Amino acid sequence: MPHLVILYTGQLDQAVNMTSLCRQLADTMLTVKDESGKQVFPTGGTRVLAYPAPHYAIADGGAAGMAAGGDGDYAFAYLNLRTGRGRSEATHKHAGETLLAVVHSFFAPLMATKHIGVTLQIDVGQEVFDAKHSSLHPLFNKA
Repeated sequence: MPHLVILYTGQLDQAVNMTSLCRQLADTMLTVKDESGKQVFPTGGTRVLAYPAPHYAIADGGAAGMAAGGDGDYAFAYLNLRTGRGRSEATHKHAGETLLAVVHSFFAPLMATKHIGVTLQIDVGQEVFDAKHSSLHPLFNKA
């Protein structure tokens, strides 16, 4: 952990490069520091995954958007960052604001011409079971 999952309406694939957004968000996550200056998210555990939804329904189906001069093709992206316990509320707030700045910048050109909603949420896990098996972490844990 942390895992950032992006669920988005499929038509965004024609409008933006979601792979680029994933890379930008992962790179940004690796720069986030806590109050003591320590890296918040471990390099080997940071993952950003994006999944398009080919089927969706948003709000009124586009009626208000068309009335406002748009094409009525609403879009939506939901970003959910799931982390393990142990980070302060201030650290979560800082991480959220840092990631939101990237998301805002990424979607700004599209929002100038399309009706799109974006939500970023951070959830802290209350793990019932947590097991990891990875050959990634040793790449980054060399001291």
